[in-house]
Amino acid sequence: MPLMRSWVESANAADTDFPLNNLPCGVFSRAGEDPRCGVAIGDMILDVAAMEEAGLLKLADDPVLDVPFWNEVMDLGPQAWARLRILLLGFLTEGSEVKSQVEPFLVPQADCTLHMPFLVSEYTDFYAGRHHAFNVGSMFRDPANALPPNWLHIPIGYNGRASSVVVSGQNVRRPLGQLKPPGADAPVFGPSQRFDFELEMGAVVGKSSEGMVSVAQADEMIFGYVILNDWSARDIQAWEYQPLGPFQAKATATTISPWIVMKAALEPFRTTTPERDVPLLPYLKEPGPMLYDIALEVTLAPEGKAETIIARTNYAEMYYSAPQQLAHHTSCGCPMNVGDLLGSGTISGPAKDSRGSLLELSWGGKEPLTLATGDQRSFIADGDSIVMRGRCQGDGYRIGFGDCRGKVVAAHPVPDWAR
Repeated sequence: MPLMRSWVESANAADTDFPLNNLPCGVFSRAGEDPRCGVAIGDMILDVAAMEEAGLLKLADDPVLDVPFWNEVMDLGPQAWARLRILLLGFLTEGSEVKSQVEPFLVPQADCTLHMPFLVSEYTDFYAGRHHAFNVGSMFRDPANALPPNWLHIPIGYNGRASSVVVSGQNVRRPLGQLKPPGADAPVFGPSQRFDFELEMGAVVGKSSEGMVSVAQADEMIFGYVILNDWSARDIQAWEYQPLGPFQAKATATTISPWIVMKAALEPFRTTTPERDVPLLPYLKEPGPMLYDIALEVTLAPEGKAETIIARTNYAEMYYSAPQQLAHHTSCGCPMNVGDLLGSGTISGPAKDSRGSLLELSWGGKEPLTLATGDQRSFIADGDSIVMRGRCQGDGYRIGFGDCRGKVVAAHPVPDWAR
């Protein structure tokens, strides 16, 4: 599909993440104003909440854009999502007859603050990237037994904390927790010394479910995708994860990009999951391509210094797709809710510079990275900013998600009563 031209000139630039082909959903505010729903187009935001209020945009009998989140639109279902996109294309396509009516509702992105685009109902994180699982298993066991026996049969996951999901741009405070230093006889309590990022994609569930759904039905339930940073305290995790898995190590924060790229914008970039070493059980088999060709990169910038690209990979490296993960999630009868967020699991590729975490990039701290600034890192230092970016490359355009950015700040002092 080629570039769809818009009368918003900045949307036709080759270097914009937000051409007419994209139209992602977010929440924004201007100084002194309350947050409201908007759609990114070029370097502008279309104030769809104001358009609904003015009677120019109607998706349902009652208002659904009069709140600072997209959950009510999602709750209308896939037909309404398609209608929204058709209406937006009609408003913004080059030569639109309603340009004069729509233009007053455009706001420069540069004048806006972006907020959480939806209310996170619940959050589940998966462990579905084969290269990541193999690397971690090789470090802590051995390459011959890197993957657990169940890994090639089932999307492994755990239920995380929806309350700690934050939008790009918010600082992340280094967590405190129980740590057991090498050679120590007992744990201590203090700041994590091995704080890390994990490069992931997040699937936003837009349709609720009761009972088991198929992979095809799960695909229809997904409203869109965001970039996701699953911050991880490796030393806290190492001490706590046996026998029940991650807990406090993953509960500090999960950062998402500010724009939900609707699934319709990603359709031209569908691609297949890899060939299977062993056949999947029938309920996990895909009816067609369920992954997307999304090029991803991670940068690290020490405080006050330039950023260095430390990893490049692609969402197509995943072993299990989001619809497979969602279908598996429902297989026990677990109801899914509008606003549920599914983390893909760390997205790593086969090459060293395509590893999606510092744990892998530094091989557990044994091989520190040297940044373009000359600084070395095995794990994240206070003041470091981590930025994740993702784009699909089309014919004369690209589909972007906006930066997924977080700066790590020092841990709170340990109170005397906790020592």
